[in-house]
Amino acid sequence: MNNESNSSHSSYEPLRRLISDAKISELRSQIKVRADIEDIDWNEKTIPLSSLEQSFWKPQLIIAIDGDYSKQSITNGFPGAEVGYITISTVVILMDKLKKLENSRFVDPKLFRETEKTRCIDSLIVGCNVVLNGETSAKSTMRRILFNKLKEEKIFDNTETLLDTYEHLLKIKRERGNSNAPDCPNDNCDAKLEDGYGEYTCKSCGGKLYSTDALRLHELMKPSGTNGEMYGQIMETIKKLQLIHLLRSFEQTEDWFTTLKNIAFFMEGTLAVFSSSSWLAKCFRIELERINSKVKENCGQDLLIMGIERTGNFVNHFEDIDTQKDGRDDNFPNQSAFLLTNDYIKNNIVLNENPDFIYLKDTSFGRKFFYKTKSGYRVVPSIATFSNYQSEVSTAYTAQFPRLADCLALLDKLVSARYNNSVMPLATAHSEAAIPLNLGKTIFDEIAREIRANSSNND
Repeated sequence: MNNESNSSHSSYEPLRRLISDAKISELRSQIKVRADIEDIDWNEKTIPLSSLEQSFWKPQLIIAIDGDYSKQSITNGFPGAEVGYITISTVVILMDKLKKLENSRFVDPKLFRETEKTRCIDSLIVGCNVVLNGETSAKSTMRRILFNKLKEEKIFDNTETLLDTYEHLLKIKRERGNSNAPDCPNDNCDAKLEDGYGEYTCKSCGGKLYSTDALRLHELMKPSGTNGEMYGQIMETIKKLQLIHLLRSFEQTEDWFTTLKNIAFFMEGTLAVFSSSSWLAKCFRIELERINSKVKENCGQDLLIMGIERTGNFVNHFEDIDTQKDGRDDNFPNQSAFLLTNDYIKNNIVLNENPDFIYLKDTSFGRKFFYKTKSGYRVVPSIATFSNYQSEVSTAYTAQFPRLADCLALLDKLVSARYNNSVMPLATAHSEAAIPLNLGKTIFDEIAREIRANSSNND
């Protein structure tokens, strides 16, 4: 019977393809079709690195942040029971040590590893049908675990926790107005989520609430089936929070605050926050502007923060415009940047003919551009912005991209054949996130001691 059923099912496949092809042809006649990419002289459209004022700045440290997650079924007597394992890695590259090794013909792997310091945050986040003792559901369990994870993470013993960083951003949000409060996350409660910090109680239902409920990540939990989307968004949210947490922790530590002028920050992916926690992006902009103003007053220059996209439509489009009709990859000049405006993105990458549409208007805290390195490798970075003028995507002037010359010079150094659409520090961070070997390790006190020792020796 099963064989007959399978045979009958297979016999319908040619008919299904014919119907599908006909429907696709009908749809094609109605959809908008982009003409071939016009021939553009990119030598005229791009900005050569040589045309920018060079500062010859060299970073003392590069800090890269990336994350990863995996999911696994567990046996507890309930179908589909699942947990997600999330890791966020922060890798610090000691550039002074790395520079010394660059002159060696053969690099000792042990010495090379000493140029990198790594710290990982890891967490098990429950999915469908996994409930801790004392909790009523998988959702309430997940909410408790997320809150406790942020509460226990900190960079230094004497600075704030990751939860403190998050609650500072939450306070910014609430000071700007909280007109669209989400629903109370407790089952059978019709009230809106009440404002609060830490762990508190809903006045309507008496259920437990956490400040992290405002992220609404629990709303992504599926009651059955896999919860990969939820794990991914939790990872991305903590990854972006880690950047602000680092900056605020350094601000609270005198030695590290003065070192910020010598640090370049890299993050995997675009500088944006999506999904239920996207409200963080606006708070990031406010906090980055505040911290950057303080750093600029103290050090005389902006922070340098970049996101790097390894895949996606922007990466694909860059490849398209760099490819000549004969297939050669040399249409875009080396050591040149193309700064993206909203109109260019709408017309060429993200199709939207609404005149009021602004790409990533509410979710981004950086600006995208294309860069082709000295060695001919393409990279799609974003640079963090620190003012309304810099964030204004209707124009794309070099002044709207903080530290552009330093960013391009650094990309020339860090993008290579091995990391041709990323950078070496992010590749290390990604590897560490995938196979975490330095869980909970404290590295920044150790690095601070090395910096002080090097400064004394130079004196």
